[in-house]
Amino acid sequence: KKHNDGKDILIAGKQQEHAFQWFHTVDTDRSGFINLKELKQALVNSNWSAFNDETCLMMINMFDKTRSGRMDIFGFSALWDFMQRWRALFQQYDRDRSGCISGAELHQALAQMGYNLSQQFSETLVRRFTVLGGRPGIQLDRFIQVCTQLQSMTQVFREKDTTMTGNIRLNYEDFISGAITRLM
Repeated sequence: KKHNDGKDILIAGKQQEHAFQWFHTVDTDRSGFINLKELKQALVNSNWSAFNDETCLMMINMFDKTRSGRMDIFGFSALWDFMQRWRALFQQYDRDRSGCISGAELHQALAQMGYNLSQQFSETLVRRFTVLGGRPGIQLDRFIQVCTQLQSMTQVFREKDTTMTGNIRLNYEDFISGAITRLM
C-alpha cells in the first residue's frame, strides 16, 4: 500500500469520532449500551421510515460480543463502519435514486459482489423483501439484511464445498443446522 502521509488515519479518526458522538446520541437511557429499541429509533431509510426489527436484531447479534442483546461503544463503532459501507453500496446501485433497489439493480449489485445468480432469483428476493403496501423494491435496511444473509449462507456453502465445485451434498438436518446458526 502506498504511503499517503496519514490521510487514511485522519479519515478513520474522524469516522470513529462520528461513531462515538452518534453512540452517545442513540444511547437515550445512558446505560452505555445500545438496545434494539434505541437502534431502531436511530436508523432510518431514505424515506425516513425506521429500519425493520429483523435487520436491527440481526445487526445487534452481529456486533454484540457479549451476547447480551445490546452493543457497547466498540460494537457500535464496528456497526457504524459496517453501515457506511452498505449505505455506499446501496447508493451506488440505486441508480434512479428512488430509495429502493429494483430487481435489476439488485442483480447488478450481487453480480458485482461476485454472486452468479439469475435475474429471476434477484426478482424473487425483491418481491420477498419489498415492504407490503410500499413502492416496489427493497430499502436500505432490507438490502443489508438480504446481502448479509446471502453472505452467511454462502459461507455455510463454502465450508461444505471442500472441492470447490459449486456443488454440495447435504442431508436435511445439516442444511437446517447451517441455516439456523447463520441466520438466527
